[in-house]
Amino acid sequence: MKKIGMVLTSLLLAVGLVTGCGSTAPTATPTATPTAAPEMSADLKAIKDRGVLKVGVKVDVPKFGYKDPKTEKVEGFEIDLAGIISKKIIGTEKIETQAVTAKTRGPLLDSGDVDLVIATFTVTEERKKSYNFSDPYFVDGVRLMVKKDSGFKSLKDLDGKKIGVAQSATSKKAIEEQAAKVGAKVSFLEFATYPEIKTALVAGRVDCFSVDGSILFGYLDDSTVILADSFSPQDYGVASKLGKDGLKKLVNDTIAELKKSGELDKMIQKWGLK
Repeated sequence: MKKIGMVLTSLLLAVGLVTGCGSTAPTATPTATPTAAPEMSADLKAIKDRGVLKVGVKVDVPKFGYKDPKTEKVEGFEIDLAGIISKKIIGTEKIETQAVTAKTRGPLLDSGDVDLVIATFTVTEERKKSYNFSDPYFVDGVRLMVKKDSGFKSLKDLDGKKIGVAQSATSKKAIEEQAAKVGAKVSFLEFATYPEIKTALVAGRVDCFSVDGSILFGYLDDSTVILADSFSPQDYGVASKLGKDGLKKLVNDTIAELKKSGELDKMIQKWGLK
């Protein structure tokens, strides 16, 4: 009987093993589903398909955007920034620059002649109603340039004097507000370009040339001086047409990356900007 019990027990164990082996299917290695690349927005795709980013830039602002009269090449901090943005969209630094002034940069965006304006364009709440603006990539202040022999030491000394400013720039309003605070009454002459204002200062048509400090330093020479006054902080942003939200986001992301990595500071140092 013991032998019969041992045989039956062995048979039952064998059946259990066979059943257990047969009921467990081999575990399949899961196949990873490829992650689809984010779909490019229509505004970015149009630029990528074209193969070039069209950018409105200054050509009369040394260190930001300046056209060398000898080489005809446009160079500067903002030109470098445009190249980096184009690489993000197209895969290579391919830009087509168009000269703009404070008066023409908005209309060129409106018409679609340029995709972006990177041209010392100050961000204001009023301008945000007309254009997309990126986060600031540079902050400056309005300054005053006068002749060395003028004797002027501050904005208050310019009471009753004439100040040259760029057409459609924020400088005029900033000076008016600051002049009211210090009790000075000033008048203005508006010009299309910065070289015209500098010429007017040299010729005595205006008593002061006013714009953002970094721009003024490009026109400083032995006969002129920049006063210590600095007011109305100016945040420079990259502007694009309203509705082109994909482009705005890419520009913002690019600026954020450049700030985080320290590359933006290196670019500022490269061009000697303060």
